Amino acid sequence: MCGIAGWLDKYEDLSERSTIIENMSSSLSSRGPDDSGVFISSGRDVCLMHRRLAVIDPKNGQQPMTRRFGGYNYTIAYNGELYNTQELKAELEALGCRFETNCDTEVLLYCYIYFGEDCVLKLNGIFAFAIWDEKKKMLFAARDRVGVKPFFFFEYTNGLIFASEIKALLKNPMVKPVVDEEGLYDIFFLGPARTPGFGIFRNVKELLPGECMSYKYNILKRRRYFTLKAQIHTDSREQTIEKCRELLSDSINRQLVSDVPLCCFLSGGLDSSIICRTASENYKKNGKGRLDTYSVDYSDNDKYFTKSLFQPNKDSDYIGVMSDYIDSIHHNVVLSNKDLYYALFDSVKSRDLMPMADVDSSLLLFCREVKKDFTVALSGECADELFGGYPWYHNEKILFKECFPWSSDSRIRRSILKKGLLAGGEEYAAQRYLDTVNHTDKLKSDSRLDSRMREMFMLNYYWFMQCLLERKDRASMYSGLEVRVPFCDYRIVEYAYNMPWELKALDGREKGILRTAFDGLMPDEIVWRKKSPYPKTHNPIYMELVSRGVLDVLSRKDSIISQLVDINGVKEIIEHPNEISSPWYGQLMRAPQILAYIIELDFWIREYGVEFNI
Repeated sequence: MCGIAGWLDKYEDLSERSTIIENMSSSLSSRGPDDSGVFISSGRDVCLMHRRLAVIDPKNGQQPMTRRFGGYNYTIAYNGELYNTQELKAELEALGCRFETNCDTEVLLYCYIYFGEDCVLKLNGIFAFAIWDEKKKMLFAARDRVGVKPFFFFEYTNGLIFASEIKALLKNPMVKPVVDEEGLYDIFFLGPARTPGFGIFRNVKELLPGECMSYKYNILKRRRYFTLKAQIHTDSREQTIEKCRELLSDSINRQLVSDVPLCCFLSGGLDSSIICRTASENYKKNGKGRLDTYSVDYSDNDKYFTKSLFQPNKDSDYIGVMSDYIDSIHHNVVLSNKDLYYALFDSVKSRDLMPMADVDSSLLLFCREVKKDFTVALSGECADELFGGYPWYHNEKILFKECFPWSSDSRIRRSILKKGLLAGGEEYAAQRYLDTVNHTDKLKSDSRLDSRMREMFMLNYYWFMQCLLERKDRASMYSGLEVRVPFCDYRIVEYAYNMPWELKALDGREKGILRTAFDGLMPDEIVWRKKSPYPKTHNPIYMELVSRGVLDVLSRKDSIISQLVDINGVKEIIEHPNEISSPWYGQLMRAPQILAYIIELDFWIREYGVEFNI
């Protein structure tokens, strides 16, 4: 994985803008600590930048990479990983293509040279890339089908700026850290999620999952090359079970290819255990030795853990069972609550936008520890979104409620705002919800339940899942760690979208089809364990830290946040933390995380020099 950026300007001589270019590139150094490169076109009006994290063919994969074909040069800046590299390479070689490296960058570049913009239809992987086509005098850019890798851009009268992260855009003086009312609506009524394609800052946009674009002569054209289409599921129960196992096993095995050390995250839950089990079998089969696995926990969490609807049991009870079963070399990372608090600020800088409080900062600290010994990791994200793992899929009162199920009650959000501020927030969130469900592709034969489950799939796919993928990308890449997500293979996504609910929730269980597919291949207590989310701290020390922190923020006379947030509403949360009826967001963001979110918002405003235009 890497960091990419670019700048096109019709009238500027970009060779004379080296300071700006260097600042943009340097801001992405954590994504690519191993190497860097800059390409400036012969017309000096196009610049591509690249920061490299070397994973495949470390000696020969330098970027931006240029290849000459038919008398013209083609140059790529690419962030990602292709999982069907060998198939594509064989297809291109049959057409007469000859390769100089073993890296997927060159395969992707030639894929564009031979197949043009339709190259994206051939790719299986996670990616964001930009190619300067000298023949057409055009930039072509694309983002992977599921949206694992980011691609932000800013268009202005005479040019275009793009980057893996917003921080790189803001290093260019053309981009200002201005937030309009729409951005505040996202922050307070949708955050930490955000409207698909919307970068919060004024005129900052993001390619959607499965979207590509071309930019030529100041004309930008965007198109979707991948969307979820409803199709009749024709496989029987047994065929569906077998297909799920085959697709997931194939995805995991494809993603184990690496020329640098690789490990797996292991929570003791179903999803990560499936990945670790398959990876371990692969390692044994190919003589790679024992697999290394990693888990995360918090100081004294055993002492303070309490069961809840969302978190019925502790991961620590199950991690050892699975590690012993696959004979992995297991590492348990224990985070202190003080470190967790202070990492809130780094998590803001990693995301450039509002994170999920300590849900982000803990992952950042965890990835920092993993990076000490490994460069690549596999993780179990997104199984819950695709296979109905969350409680809101199974609670009919929430399921058919016309709102985002992970943020169904806006009263807590309204309670911390200054009176009269953002009066249309509830309507804004409701419209964003409708924009998604109204574009859900369905079959006339869908039952009421299956029809709603398609809508839930779309809501989770384009909102909740994107928030978690963004969290994983930024928190890991902040330390130069590449994290792969096998459940995000687009073939699995398409298959899951069209699977009837009675099969997906086989025998009435969340992720029932996955459990059945791997029944007998892992310990029963792992296969049939009730879903439990990413672990959070239950230590009262953390609540004390965020309570003091938020009161300090709101007491500062120069605090912009105090003009947005009602201190009495915040004090109510501090004094009565257990009276919050539903989470701020998802399953984990309750009283301590809401307070941390406000602290992070204040820091974000100051760190990025945010200006509000409302």
